[in-house]
Amino acid sequence: MLSRKNILVTGCAGFLGPWVCELLLDLGANVVGLDREYPKASRIHALKDRMKFLDVDIEHWEPTFASLADNDINIVFHLAAQAIVGVANNNPMPTFASNIQGTWQIMEAARRLRDSGQNIEALIVASSDKAYGDQEKLPYLEDAPMQGRFPYDVSKSCADLIARSYSQSFALPVCVTRCGNLYGGGDLNASRIVPGTILSVLSGDNPIIRSDGTPVRDYIYVQDAARANIAIGTRMIGDTTIHGQAFNISNDAPVSVLTMVEKILNLMGRGDLAPVVEGKASREIQAQYLSSEKMRTTLGWAPEFELEDGLARAITWYREQAAVLAK
Repeated sequence: MLSRKNILVTGCAGFLGPWVCELLLDLGANVVGLDREYPKASRIHALKDRMKFLDVDIEHWEPTFASLADNDINIVFHLAAQAIVGVANNNPMPTFASNIQGTWQIMEAARRLRDSGQNIEALIVASSDKAYGDQEKLPYLEDAPMQGRFPYDVSKSCADLIARSYSQSFALPVCVTRCGNLYGGGDLNASRIVPGTILSVLSGDNPIIRSDGTPVRDYIYVQDAARANIAIGTRMIGDTTIHGQAFNISNDAPVSVLTMVEKILNLMGRGDLAPVVEGKASREIQAQYLSSEKMRTTLGWAPEFELEDGLARAITWYREQAAVLAK
């Protein structure tokens, strides 16, 4: 269904983006990647001979509109976002601009082009489990309210609502994905628990846990999340009944931060490197995890990688890239 489609992937040089691009290319799609930065260590560079790259900031209207118009885009995977919680807490305005304004500009560009005759078939917008904020009922279901309180969470709540508003108000073909915490090769944000722990161990250092280690989260291998996004995009082309809907993406096996660190230490054979538990993290939701039952029953998707398998693959990637990441 996606073969020969013109597909734009925003945030293509980030963490999830290269995985989505690679799977789309393997399906025969014409892929255009858009990002405002292309870090040297990004996995996207391995695909440079197979797709087109655009150097565009989605906060800027004219180049964003042109990205869809000039490339006759049919499908958009909107993954671009400022994704570091600490950055949002310290200086929220750039996060709001990227995550909220950037989303409405992608939606508006698609609406105007669709209304002028361009064949816009699907927009898959990456929200997050953080869009739910703190909920009393666990695991989170898709009908739970969007009630983020802290800057990053609020930015994802707003982007989620805006995207679905364009579906309800303008019949734009939109679906929203809400992922748990992604992990795997290509995550360049060392402040996250998985890359941070692996890189610490590779340096022979004790890993740092900023919280008290007890917060519970979903952790899903990045390739499984990419497959889920593509499953949604594929279904949207032939099944308009799912337009406007949101889908949780999870492995349905939440674990604590401390458990994650211990698993990594065991897999790397460094149980001697006891984690340093700082207990200093603020604005942390104690328990936050999703049900992916809707994805499983509606789309027949299920994760392929158990936690230990995914972590082993991630460890291999960071070992292979250690020299590049150290620069």
